[in-house]
Amino acid sequence: MSPILSVPDLVTWLAGGHPPVVLDVRWTLAGPPAREVYQTGHVPGARYVDFDTVLSGPADPAGGGRHPLPAPEVFAAAMRDLGLRTDSDVVVYGAPDGFGAARAWWCLRYFGHRSVRVLDGGFAAWVAAGQPVEPGEPGEPALVETAGDFVARPGGMPVLDVDEAAMLARSGLLLDARAGERYRGETEPVDPVGGHIPGALSAPTAANLDADGLFLHPSRLRERFAALGIDEADGGSDVGTYCGSGVSAAQQVLALELAGVRAGLYVGSWSDWVSDGRRPVSTGPDRG
Repeated sequence: MSPILSVPDLVTWLAGGHPPVVLDVRWTLAGPPAREVYQTGHVPGARYVDFDTVLSGPADPAGGGRHPLPAPEVFAAAMRDLGLRTDSDVVVYGAPDGFGAARAWWCLRYFGHRSVRVLDGGFAAWVAAGQPVEPGEPGEPALVETAGDFVARPGGMPVLDVDEAAMLARSGLLLDARAGERYRGETEPVDPVGGHIPGALSAPTAANLDADGLFLHPSRLRERFAALGIDEADGGSDVGTYCGSGVSAAQQVLALELAGVRAGLYVGSWSDWVSDGRRPVSTGPDRG
């Protein structure tokens, strides 16, 4: 089963006898609060997911990055509150860049839920297709039709800690999912230090999408990653990715999975790496 689905596929699924649970994760670094965006209009029946309290744990200045993983019990409780059951089919959507939706997809997979897919193109694709939009909050019956029984079982997706990321940058392929100028250290709008992990390879997530914000066809993604030295035949055992705080890199993991490669996510990412000033930093276009 592909980890993504199209708007027409979702429309058909929602009209069937066993519709999926739809989660709205329109997270961005700037702009109006996500809850207000959701209340303005969402896929009918979609359930709002707060990124900062559900898909991320509290940040610790001492390390772990801006968006560490949520505690298993916190994530599980939030999913149960949304009515998520062990056998639920789930579809997540967000902004066209796919960042928030991919993080939700990754978290659900990491905590043991297998049947989860991302709406290709996000909410913008839904609206562009002329599909109906529901304002406000769903009524209680629509929000939770049955009690959830989701139990978090960590370990469903590969994770890299800081030492594993450093080793992979030297001995495998560690992809930096941020924009090229941040990788090169020319600008750093969020973290105190610019640059990249020595040995990491620049692979901005924007190149995973077409002009309409849809994921490239798997064959084109395979070509893209092959040009970076990734061979799908190795199963991605020596491939990992990071970004600023483990959000856009989740979209990279999703794109790699579409290409047939299973990759590890350095959740702490650059914000964790630079929390310790003793760690080396490379700048410029070379891997370092």
